[in-house]
Amino acid sequence: MADTASTAAPARRRILHAGSLGMIVGGLLALVGSLLPWVITPFGSLSGTAGPGLWTLSAGFIAVAGALLPYRKVAIAHALLPGLAVAVIIGWQAARLVYLSSTTGSWGQLMPGIGMVMVAGAAVVLLRTAIRLISIR
Repeated sequence: MADTASTAAPARRRILHAGSLGMIVGGLLALVGSLLPWVITPFGSLSGTAGPGLWTLSAGFIAVAGALLPYRKVAIAHALLPGLAVAVIIGWQAARLVYLSSTTGSWGQLMPGIGMVMVAGAAVVLLRTAIRLISIR
């Protein structure tokens, strides 16, 4: 007679991890925000895809891909690196807006658009998720 304990199926490895939801939300915020207007001027809006929005779009894809990988260290890298990159890009663009507003005397005329705000939120979500993944264990 066969022993039923020896024929047990091997345990399946989970795909999602503790930071998957945060990485998916942060990645989608970066993806959508990269395509929306980044700067609002009196003459119209400037799209993010004309420059740094392409970089944040790539970072969003990296974050979503990391959410679907079951390895903890890889997930930390896929949350931390895009989060830092996006934060640096947003800081650079905000400093650029302040510089252009101060040199041209047009305070209140150049405003950050909804895309820039969404991508800044993506950086916060991704960095918070990376810190959470690091502190687990």
